[in-house]
Amino acid sequence: MAQDPNEPPIEERLGDALRETDATIAVAESCTGGLVGSLLTDVPGSSDYFDRSLVTYSSRAKRALLAVPREDLDAHGAVSAPVARAMARGARDTADTTWGVATTGIAGPDGGTDEKPVGTVHVGVAYAGGWGTGDSAAATEHHVFEGSRREVKRKIAERALRAVLEQLDERRNPNSNDTA
Repeated sequence: MAQDPNEPPIEERLGDALRETDATIAVAESCTGGLVGSLLTDVPGSSDYFDRSLVTYSSRAKRALLAVPREDLDAHGAVSAPVARAMARGARDTADTTWGVATTGIAGPDGGTDEKPVGTVHVGVAYAGGWGTGDSAAATEHHVFEGSRREVKRKIAERALRAVLEQLDERRNPNSNDTA
């Protein structure tokens, strides 16, 4: 999906939306190695909403810093929806932010399999609702991107930010997807 040249970059649009809703965000990254956090901090004033980015490249780091369950890693592998969901929740909860976003995937050029080819990614997004509301939630997306390692990492990072913005917009405008 090509970006409209008249539209600000995704990191600016997300930053504006986070600021407008008085929300905060933390990031847990594996395959993107800090690129999501870097994009967020490219925006002047991002300290208004950006708390931290944890690069948890190894399974050990995912367990130690984000409390990703060993059982999820054993049963599904590091590149999986359950791990992306746990990473997003871990980022959100350890930072005590409104939003957590996570990336776990295979950027390539090696490491892919028939089941999980190079370019495979799971993006996790977690939202912290108010205490006692039951409104907290986490979701994942699965994508397969093509391109060089750098291109794949960039596509993943931008998709992760877009996923947060889409969910934030859904929470701000819950009826915007209704058809009449």
